[in-house]
Amino acid sequence: MASGVNLPNVSQVLDIADDFGLELTQEDAESYCTLLQGAVKSYRRIDQMVEYRPPVKYPRSPGYRPAPEDNPCNGWYWKSRIEGAPNGPLHGKTVGVKDAICVAGVPMMNGSRILEGFMPDIDATVVTRLLDAGATILGKTNSEDCCFSGSGHTCAMGPVGNPYQPDHAPGGSSNGSAVVLATNEADLALGGDQGGSIRMPAAWSGVVGHKPSYGLVPYTGCMMIEMTLDHVGPMANSVEDVAAMLSAIAGPDHLDPRQRGVIPEDFVNDYLPAIDKGIDGLRIAIVKEGFEQAPWTDLGLGGSEEAVDESVRAAAKRLGALGASVEEVSIPMHIDGAYIFTAIIREGATDFMVKGYNTGTNWQGFYNTGLLDAVARGFNSRPNDLPVTVKTVMLMGEYMKRYYHGRYYAKAQNLRASLVKAYDDVLSDYDVLLMPTIPFQATVMPSPDCSIIENMSHALNMTNNTCQFNVTGHPAISVPCGMEGGLPVGCMLIGRHFDDLTVLQVADTLEKSGNWKSF
Repeated sequence: MASGVNLPNVSQVLDIADDFGLELTQEDAESYCTLLQGAVKSYRRIDQMVEYRPPVKYPRSPGYRPAPEDNPCNGWYWKSRIEGAPNGPLHGKTVGVKDAICVAGVPMMNGSRILEGFMPDIDATVVTRLLDAGATILGKTNSEDCCFSGSGHTCAMGPVGNPYQPDHAPGGSSNGSAVVLATNEADLALGGDQGGSIRMPAAWSGVVGHKPSYGLVPYTGCMMIEMTLDHVGPMANSVEDVAAMLSAIAGPDHLDPRQRGVIPEDFVNDYLPAIDKGIDGLRIAIVKEGFEQAPWTDLGLGGSEEAVDESVRAAAKRLGALGASVEEVSIPMHIDGAYIFTAIIREGATDFMVKGYNTGTNWQGFYNTGLLDAVARGFNSRPNDLPVTVKTVMLMGEYMKRYYHGRYYAKAQNLRASLVKAYDDVLSDYDVLLMPTIPFQATVMPSPDCSIIENMSHALNMTNNTCQFNVTGHPAISVPCGMEGGLPVGCMLIGRHFDDLTVLQVADTLEKSGNWKSF
């Protein structure tokens, strides 16, 4: 399509000028049309060139949408078996891939009608690395609509049910990945995490979910929301499997700008030594502010439940009995971290995900133009199909940009350093921090015809303790630590930047302290 870009006409130039507040006459606009001819020729030449795409290394078939009777809890979006290398550390392991991650030749919706009909032409880097390690991909797992919910009720393919009580929320947005693990339909799963979306479904569905240090795992080929918050990471039924998975997917990828100047040259590339190492001599800090929280009515966050607090404190006590020093500390800025996150994601996602069509500008790396085109078509032709969560973010994000010119996004980003320091100051004396992943148990999902207010309150009311570490980039893992009223409770462990090994070490010890379903 050598002539895909047309020269703007006078009317179009005048419309654009008006949007910018420029006062142009008809004659002015005609002159600018003439000036723009050279630029249009550049775009037409670009149309003629062949762009780079990461190679697709392993054959696969398009697959199929599983029938309801073969899809307990609606965890799967699409089934497509892809055999990886004939040998490797993950040979024999099966994987579910969150439907926010590109798998070439397999349909992708990101849980949303706006991507209906899209077929990626690349594999995300993490997908290729899992296949290189010998894993077998079984298909795509359902996610919340545009990944903007921590519940389970917003997925365009229907609600995803909790594996323990199907009418309750499984957590999100990587709920399908958590569910297929909990129902033993896959050994491993990939999730994405911008505000807790790996850890929250891990907590409510009773599996292990690890948000790696920011930049440790390449994000290339995954749906983006806000580049400074984007993480992708491993989920499994055991810490050992998470460690093996992280070993396979971690490391530099020149296509991902998130890693530039962030990932250290001496990063750890083998996390299995964390397993069975024990925690003798390690120091664990119970973060006071992660417990006994009153409802945050201004942010729409729920309050702590006593049973959850007690279950997580009991987990800390077991770690103390196994050789760690466990003490309570106070990090007051933990509470402010949720406000900082809110300012960043509302404006950042509006600019990057919505107006930038999931791509944005001003960074060097691989631009997924096929996904960009699909997202643009969806946002422009089907905006009313967007979930309440995204509409709310768009309205507030654009309001702040339009009337406050991005100042509060900028200030929130500047406050990131203070938030990092607040945790790092404690982590200079302790090896990990400990708190509930979610301070309350899984809630009953709302009815499909619930009000906008009720829909929103169920979708984003559980990020109390998780979203801060998307801002700071610290590694954080959720491990099941107890069962209350037939529903799992998750304990979250947070470590120093790029010390994912110690986080996994403590998580492994906690996991092996006893059967969590009996606590």
